[in-house]
Amino acid sequence: MFERKSVARRRSLFLVAYIGAFACVAPVLAQDSGDEETKETKLPKVSRAKPISPNATVNLVNLLVKQGVLTEEQAKLLIEQAANEAYVQRQAAKDATAKAGEAAKVAAAAATAASPPGAKHVTYVPEVVKRQLREDIKKEVMAQAEKENWASPGKYPEWASRIRFYGDMRIRYRGIYYPSGNDQVNAVNFNAINTGSPYDVSNANAYYYPTYDVTQDRNQFRFRGRLGMLADLHEGFSTGLRFAGGENNSPVSQNQTFAYNGGNFSKYSLWIDRAFFKYQPIQEISLTAGRMDNPFWSPTDLVWYRDLGFDGFAAQARHEVVDGVTAFVSGGAFPTFNTDLNAGINLPSYDQGPPTKLPSHDKWLFAGQLGVAAKFEESYAFKVAAAYYDFSKVQGQLSSPCRVYSASDACNTDLTRPSFAQRGNTYMPLRSIIADTSNSGGTTGQYQYFGLAQQFRPVVASGEIDFGHFDPIHVVLDGEYVLNTAFDGRVRPDILANNLIGAFQISPNTWFPGHYVGGKYGYLASATVGHKDIRHLWDWNVFAGYKYLGSDAMVDAFVDSDFGLGGTNLKGYFVGANLGVGENVWLAMRWMSADNIAGVPYAVDVLHVDLNGKF
Repeated sequence: MFERKSVARRRSLFLVAYIGAFACVAPVLAQDSGDEETKETKLPKVSRAKPISPNATVNLVNLLVKQGVLTEEQAKLLIEQAANEAYVQRQAAKDATAKAGEAAKVAAAAATAASPPGAKHVTYVPEVVKRQLREDIKKEVMAQAEKENWASPGKYPEWASRIRFYGDMRIRYRGIYYPSGNDQVNAVNFNAINTGSPYDVSNANAYYYPTYDVTQDRNQFRFRGRLGMLADLHEGFSTGLRFAGGENNSPVSQNQTFAYNGGNFSKYSLWIDRAFFKYQPIQEISLTAGRMDNPFWSPTDLVWYRDLGFDGFAAQARHEVVDGVTAFVSGGAFPTFNTDLNAGINLPSYDQGPPTKLPSHDKWLFAGQLGVAAKFEESYAFKVAAAYYDFSKVQGQLSSPCRVYSASDACNTDLTRPSFAQRGNTYMPLRSIIADTSNSGGTTGQYQYFGLAQQFRPVVASGEIDFGHFDPIHVVLDGEYVLNTAFDGRVRPDILANNLIGAFQISPNTWFPGHYVGGKYGYLASATVGHKDIRHLWDWNVFAGYKYLGSDAMVDAFVDSDFGLGGTNLKGYFVGANLGVGENVWLAMRWMSADNIAGVPYAVDVLHVDLNGKF
């Protein structure tokens, strides 16, 4: 290799010497050629040779490429650099000439004004002044060119370099398979009631409660698309914005089922999924406001849906205590419900007064987390954390006695019902409806909403151990445990609407409500073997785990929406695998089998087969 390079160098030196000699004798040869042409006129001949560039530098570079000294890519870069420098030099010379001319005109005008009439002057600008003007203007133009990047055509301006776009796309097949034995009658969809018109619970109503499908299998093709932007605003400030698809505004799904919401190739909706400001004065501290990613570390989806967006305010900090050991802390306040500006009751009050407007019943989540992460060499790492979450005013409240004449009437605690829910939490009726002649003594027209029967203040312990002895193959063990410290196991079963067992009819109008069997804790354990991140072709991993989540261990609105089709009061296992089929493109498969822990019989198996890509 070294011999070939020395030969190439000798060839290049001979070539440079030849070109220099040719440049010296070219005028003489040209003159002799001209003399001969005057002596003998010949018809012009058609040349088939490739025309050369009029620029000597370009020709020299092309010859060096032909001799093998330079590659075509290197030659292209040299030619582009020469063109850029020539452009800047021409621009500088042009501006210098223009400004020098303007300066001369100003000097002449000043001299004319100071001279008596009839006097004639000739303006003289010394050559040294002209040179100085040119140098100053050249420096000014070069500085402006570097700042605005117009000295390099095709290069983005400086502000554009501080914006980064990212996104991902997923195509999914979802198969939903129900075994026999599920209770379709009592699979009540409380979310459908609370987000629509109240349901008449009286025996006079011939219609069943709205229910979830728990008997008919489904096959669906779905997709998820997201596009985001992060912008550095200088001085530690940044902002982010992301758009995502989705069938509705559910906080726990960004999936869109093909041919859903109308079908016939109807267009789909686009939602604002992230919108936040972030201030990070130093690397270890950050403050965020807006709609952001989950600011709390969670290695599993036991407590939080993985892509859940948090609205509100968060602070995060970390500090390396000793080499390889870092402590971290997070905290924040997040509104989960804000009272409608015009919320109220339009029925006349008992004294025939004006319509009643309801006081605010805003709901908040206050949370904090403390943890430690440690890494010992490259073969072993672990991370543990403890978190406390306080959901304020999420528990339902029984209303004051109220009259309800139709489904459009309201009572004063209707706002305490959840604005979104999945399934699993325990519910109670909210309205204390007055029995009178309008509802046949309470036997008809019992239009009810339902609220959560429990308060929620869960404590969560999380941990992860990473064994990397065979890097890039890792063995990762994840675990999480949740306990609702506000759980009340003594709640009266006669006021509950679900999660009961042992109910039976005593008389035609009397029932024994049964026993409350709600749960206050949950846990998840999983193991993953393979590459930690699937980024390249043939990267792979496999995983398996077991999940148990009691009915009232966590607010069901925010947990995973895939296992058991979402919610709490579920137990079961999951297995899956990921395989890279290209750069940042991978296939994924996951099988989830779930059963109800308590209450009515319910079981479901769910299969996901995904094609994922990100940039």
